[in-house]
Amino acid sequence: MAKEQAFEFNFDGIVGPTHNYAGLSHGNLASTAHQALESNPREAALQGLEKMRVLSSEGFFQGVLPPQERPDIEMLRRLGFLGSEKKILGSAAQVDPRLLVAVTSASSMWTANAATVSPSADTLDRKLHFTPANLMSKFHRSTEAPTTARILQKIFRDPKFFVHHEALPSVPAFGDEGAANHTRLCADYAGPGVELFVYGRHGFHENGPLPKLFPARQTFEASSAIARNHRLQPDAIILAQQNPDAIDAGIFHNDVAAVGNQGVYFFHEQAYLQTERVTSELQEKFRRICRQDLRLIRVPKAQVSLEAAVKSYLFNSQLLSRPDGSMVLIAPTECQTVPAVVQYLTDLLHDRTQPIREIRYFNLRQSMRNGGGPACLRLRVVLREREIKAMNPKVRMTPKLHSRLAIWIEKHYRQRLRLEDLADPKLLKESRVALAELTQILGLGSVYPFQKGALL
Repeated sequence: MAKEQAFEFNFDGIVGPTHNYAGLSHGNLASTAHQALESNPREAALQGLEKMRVLSSEGFFQGVLPPQERPDIEMLRRLGFLGSEKKILGSAAQVDPRLLVAVTSASSMWTANAATVSPSADTLDRKLHFTPANLMSKFHRSTEAPTTARILQKIFRDPKFFVHHEALPSVPAFGDEGAANHTRLCADYAGPGVELFVYGRHGFHENGPLPKLFPARQTFEASSAIARNHRLQPDAIILAQQNPDAIDAGIFHNDVAAVGNQGVYFFHEQAYLQTERVTSELQEKFRRICRQDLRLIRVPKAQVSLEAAVKSYLFNSQLLSRPDGSMVLIAPTECQTVPAVVQYLTDLLHDRTQPIREIRYFNLRQSMRNGGGPACLRLRVVLREREIKAMNPKVRMTPKLHSRLAIWIEKHYRQRLRLEDLADPKLLKESRVALAELTQILGLGSVYPFQKGALL
């Protein structure tokens, strides 16, 4: 009997109708630098959609995740704003404009933060496990988990194959940033792998150095709890601490300093507090579990500094496998503007001993201005053939779905959005009309608070 195959899907988040530059994310240098700029939600959504279209047309498995409902009127009600929705928006804009901006954030577009996913090949119960991230380190993101959970449950519905966990307690000791701090390495998608969990601090006690400028968001306790909940083998996981100096340089998530795919790990040498220990443990466990050597592509600081890595988002690229075993790096166009990165990538392609044979550049400038590159926009889900059949097929990218989504974006999204526009009740109405239509396109039913039955 032939072995069942498995494939990696990249589920990209659609940029929301309220995409704006509010500079809410302390520690994310791009977000801070572009605060208060006028945004173009339509262009942002179309840029992300184009990446999905291209990758799907080239044979990569591509899915779609919808954005959150924004502005979050229910949160404003919880915080004491009363009356009609128009009055609530007006009061929030007058009393606390930064709060209004926070509940109108479209940051759910970065679905690398949405959840942590462990494929069935790694889990003791041989089911695929999801844990939505609590994102408690930032208020504007901490409200996302309930809707994220509903969306994932609608897409991956069958309990025979899928297990959905609650988000971890939303307290500092269990700060969880999702797959942005999680990487799975394997010889083959269908086979067992090693899961690398990266944390910035301990939640219950200080253990080792901490960053001085910016917060460490992920905790050791959160990563450990997810590994337990997902029923992972203890000898198949690695817990590694981020380098505090890297966090202070703007590496707020591990996916700004490293990206892995199958048997390749591409990382900056200053990504971790103890890089030698981390890479040694990775090699040892990968060799034992996957029965081959892990290919480590270590980028030295002498060639690419942390500052250059942050400016270019080199490591926030996607690393994808071609059928012939070669790999392609999906990078932001910003990589072409940083001389040290240009030189490094030129040298990399000339090195025929490593598997990256191609670099594809995508213009994601609307996202990049808020500090999110290609890897931020996707949530990786490894699915066996029977699991693919069990998931909602309408979220899988096809030429037909691309066409429908492009028309939908052109119909509903504004081309200009300033922070003062966020109090416009028409924007709330426009967003809800758009999201109601999107849930029909994607076959999700009711997932948003404004939709009848969504919260039952």
